[in-house]
Amino acid sequence: MLKLYYSPGACSMSPHIVLREAELEFALEKVDLRSKQTESGVDFTTINSKGYVPTLQLADGDVLTEGPAIVQYIADLKPESGLAPANGTLPRYHLQEWLNYISTELHKSSGQLFNPAVPEAYKATVHENLKNRYAYIDQQLSKQDFLLGADFSVADAYCFTVVSWTPLLKIDISHCPNLQAYMERIGQRPSVQAVMEAEGLKKAKG
Repeated sequence: MLKLYYSPGACSMSPHIVLREAELEFALEKVDLRSKQTESGVDFTTINSKGYVPTLQLADGDVLTEGPAIVQYIADLKPESGLAPANGTLPRYHLQEWLNYISTELHKSSGQLFNPAVPEAYKATVHENLKNRYAYIDQQLSKQDFLLGADFSVADAYCFTVVSWTPLLKIDISHCPNLQAYMERIGQRPSVQAVMEAEGLKKAKG
């Protein structure tokens, strides 16, 4: 069975959503990222020497790290789910384009804001850069419901996860009405509601 090592609300929420969207059987194990201990008392660095989530342990014991790689792997386990276009097609490269954009332009920048030691002047620069990055996504969403078009994909799970940090980090997305509507739309998906409940972030609606 697959096992996802996660921390509530962290970037591991993205593959958690994808696992539920794909309706795959899996186990969850929470990780304390400060102590590097799993909830069963294992030293997490013996599982992933990088020391961060997400980490997906496969049925054969192999371990896969890095969110964009993990979500594509999960999607390819269940191709009929439509969570990722077929390998070798142009839409698949557009998916990878989005995963790279989210990873480098949103995730990495936002992640720096969690560090209380980052100077305020630098934070202001990051906020301004993110404002422009989110405006780009908002413009794309003015034409379509999801990042790849009409259908939800693993890129949307990743985007939803990173954008969900904006209130905590005081990142202003008030200039992005399409992005806000997108977040509401994805937030109502059964998979996302189930993830929120499982990770203790809020009660599932219904």
